[in-house]
Amino acid sequence: MNKDFPRVMTLLRNERGLKQKDAAEQLGVTQALLSHYENGKRECGLDFLVNAANFYGVSVDYLLGRTSSRSGMVVAEQELPENTVSDKYDGNPAGAGTFFKKKLLTNALDIVFSLLIKTRNGELAKSVCSYLTTAVYRAYRMVYSAGGNNDEKSFAVPADNVAGAVTASLSLDDIKARTAANDGTADERITTVRIEQDYPKQSAALFSVVTTAEKSLEKLG
Repeated sequence: MNKDFPRVMTLLRNERGLKQKDAAEQLGVTQALLSHYENGKRECGLDFLVNAANFYGVSVDYLLGRTSSRSGMVVAEQELPENTVSDKYDGNPAGAGTFFKKKLLTNALDIVFSLLIKTRNGELAKSVCSYLTTAVYRAYRMVYSAGGNNDEKSFAVPADNVAGAVTASLSLDDIKARTAANDGTADERITTVRIEQDYPKQSAALFSVVTTAEKSLEKLG
């Protein structure tokens, strides 16, 4: 059974502001059957799948979780805009995957910061920026230590303590960010449709990052 379909169907209905009964009527099924689909208790047939895709204006691949783009578009490296001053890919096959991921992350972060600015929430911005700063710091320490010959004493935090310190800092920033996010200052509702409209070139990158991260997190759960 496809595990993404129930989640996506429920998400799309909620975004439309439809009650399950109303959505079922427009989709030509009973509320009980739609409930089974949305709860993952039953699998739908091909006719319903196509009907649902047409009704919500998305691709079948999106309904099935095979792509993070509603139109079914696959993220292509050449379609992502350049927005950093770091070295460009020089054609070495060994760096192709890393370079592509760099473009995904930098484009996704552009959207995160844009949305963060729009919230006008100083405490949220402070916590999120602190979280990302620590994450980048930790990533740099990992790369720095990869050769084995670089002097770890150039850092204030000893190598033996950095993993635990970073974990504690990220956890604290996470708590602060979630607390700040619930203070009610944000006046814009973030939806997938809104993201795709406001950031047409970069939205695919953000959704790809979200999908990849959730797949990794699900394995831990």
